Amino acid sequence: MSDHETGGMPSDEDLSLPKATVTKMIAELLPTDVTCAKETRDLIIECCVEFIHLISSEANEICEQESKKTIAPEHIISALKRLGFESFTEEVESVLKDHKQQQKDRERKVNKMVECGLSEAELLAQQEALFAQSREKFRTAQQ
Repeated sequence: MSDHETGGMPSDEDLSLPKATVTKMIAELLPTDVTCAKETRDLIIECCVEFIHLISSEANEICEQESKKTIAPEHIISALKRLGFESFTEEVESVLKDHKQQQKDRERKVNKMVECGLSEAELLAQQEALFAQSREKFRTAQQ
């Protein structure tokens, strides 16, 4: 039984995108002398939510057909193709590649912390000492 059948899914009214983020994205894409009405922004948000729902539903079907329990990026790409959004797949694959690289870079940073040879307590002590130095410099500068 799916989450939707058991009532685990939020209602459509609960699903949305952050209005401030969408407004910022719209403003970045429009020429400076063009504005976007609130009703237009809300319509764009509704369209985006519907698009996400459509893609995720199709990806879920693909996932179930493959007897998988987790939707993978490949399922999203397949869903885009099935639904006629082939032109989106190149950009999605590029973003996925960038995301994977960022994850590798993050893992390297975590490994650096592990490989530094200091315990978490020692690192926290160093951090507190740096904060104390910074506070002292700030106090001195204000006097």
